[in-house]
Amino acid sequence: MHRYKELNVWQKAIDLAVEVYRITEKLPVEEKYGLISQMNKSAVSIPSNIAEGAGRNGKKEFDNFLGIALGSSFELDTQIIISNKLEYINDLDFQHLESELEHLQNMIVKLKKSINIY
Repeated sequence: MHRYKELNVWQKAIDLAVEVYRITEKLPVEEKYGLISQMNKSAVSIPSNIAEGAGRNGKKEFDNFLGIALGSSFELDTQIIISNKLEYINDLDFQHLESELEHLQNMIVKLKKSINIY
């Protein structure tokens, strides 16, 4: 599985990362090394781990990296919630990001199940 760019889950994760970057540009500058940095890192980690796992030697390693990508998605979800509670992200952007992230998480879980390494 070296054609990660063909995976819908990777494409969706790339789109989400771009959205997160666009939204974090609007956060207060004092969050540059806080939430902005953390959210961007988490968002980039999702497609990066999908790609790295797809380039590995087998299903077990791919499954492991998908697990890391899923973990990063939950980190991002937590950071989005905090940003919304601090009123850095408006409710409309929050709801959109939450919906996109939930869809992406479901895609990752389905891909993990389809690998069926056990």
